[in-house]
Amino acid sequence: MNNIKSRFSIRDLENLSGIKAHTIRIWEKRYALFKPQRTETNIRYYNLESLQKLLNISYLNSNGYKISKISKLNNDDIPRLVREISASKDLNNHAINAFKVSMLDFDQSLFYSTFEDLIKTASFGEVFYDVFVPFLDEIGLLWQTNTITPAHEHFIVELLKQKILIYTEKAVTNSSVVNKEKTYVLFLPDNEIHELGLLFTNYELANKGFHSIYLGQSIPIDSLKFLLTKYDNITFISSFTVRPERDDLNNYIVEFSEKVLKGTNNSFMVSGRLASFINLSQLDEKITIYRSTKEIVETL
Repeated sequence: MNNIKSRFSIRDLENLSGIKAHTIRIWEKRYALFKPQRTETNIRYYNLESLQKLLNISYLNSNGYKISKISKLNNDDIPRLVREISASKDLNNHAINAFKVSMLDFDQSLFYSTFEDLIKTASFGEVFYDVFVPFLDEIGLLWQTNTITPAHEHFIVELLKQKILIYTEKAVTNSSVVNKEKTYVLFLPDNEIHELGLLFTNYELANKGFHSIYLGQSIPIDSLKFLLTKYDNITFISSFTVRPERDDLNNYIVEFSEKVLKGTNNSFMVSGRLASFINLSQLDEKITIYRSTKEIVETL
C-alpha cells in the first residue's frame, strides 16, 4: 500500500506547480523563499507548507509580480495578496491550486470553502468545465508521475462526486415536468469506475427535465437487456476510460449492438479516452462517438 505523502521532492514541486525544478532552486538560493528539510540520510525534501507557498508564489508570478518583489513579502502577505487577486480576476486558477492543497492535506473544509467561493459567481456547469475538468486533467498527470497516491485521488474525486450528486438532486427536485418521450440510461462497462463525466451528464439531463436512469459503474451488457422490456426509446450513454481493453473495444461494440440495439429504436452515445480507438468503419448507425462529456451534453 502506498504511504500518504507528507514530504515532497523538488520534482514533486515541479509537477504540482508547473515551475521547473531549476527555477525553484534559483528562487531558493537567491531569494531564500524555501527552506528544504533533510532526512536522516541527508536527502532534501519539502513539506506541505513549502508546496502551498510555491503555489501562491507561482500564482503571483503569473499575475505580473516579479520574484524579487515577492521575496520581500512576509509569509502572511503572500496568501493575502493571492486572495485579493483571485477575488478580482482569476478565481479559477486560484481554486485549482486550493483544490491541490486540499487534496494533499486531506482538507475537506478547504475544498468546501473554495467551492462556495466559485459558485457565488458562476453556474455549476461553469464550475465543472472551467475548474473541475482542468483540475482532473492535472490529477491525471500527477498520478502518472507518482506525485500523488491513490488515497489522494480517491479523496478529492469523492468530494467532486458529492457536489455533482447534490446539484443533481436539486435539479430533479426543482423540475416540475419530466420529458418521458425518451429515456436516457447512463452506465459504465464492466470494470470501468471513472464516472465523474457520466455523473455530470446525468446532472445536465436532470437540469433539462429529461427522464434519466443512472446505473453507474461496472454494468454488464446483459444487465441492460431488462430495460428493453420497460422502455421502447432509450438512449444509452457511456464513457470508456480504461475499459473495455483496447483490443476488446470493437467486440464490445458489436455485442452491445446485437443485444441492445438491434431491432429497436434505441441508440448509444459513447465518449472517453478509449472511444477514439473504436473502428468507425464498422460502426452501427445507432452508435455515435463523442470526443468529450461536453460534446455529448451539447447534443442533448
